[in-house]
Amino acid sequence: MNLGIIAAFAYGILAIFGGIMGYVQARSQVSLLSGSVSGLLLILSAYLQLQGQTWGLILAAFVTAILVVVFAVRLAKTRKLMPAGLMTVLGVLTLAVIVHQLLVR
Repeated sequence: MNLGIIAAFAYGILAIFGGIMGYVQARSQVSLLSGSVSGLLLILSAYLQLQGQTWGLILAAFVTAILVVVFAVRLAKTRKLMPAGLMTVLGVLTLAVIVHQLLVR
């Protein structure tokens, strides 16, 4: 198992957990839906990578890049470290690992 798989899976779990927390704290159905969909896509991409499908890594990079942009915009608006700052930083780290995996192949 490589780091790209671990990074995509971990960030996917974090996205799902964040969506659930957004729903519990603010009754935000948008957070629940977007966190669940993006998290499940990242977990799917990790599974596809495990099966040897190269496009799983590309899917992970695409979903992570979108999440980084969304959370960076939210961070710029709110200036709050939680959750936007944390998800931005972890997303950038995840994206760096995934892009490295793409370049190594």
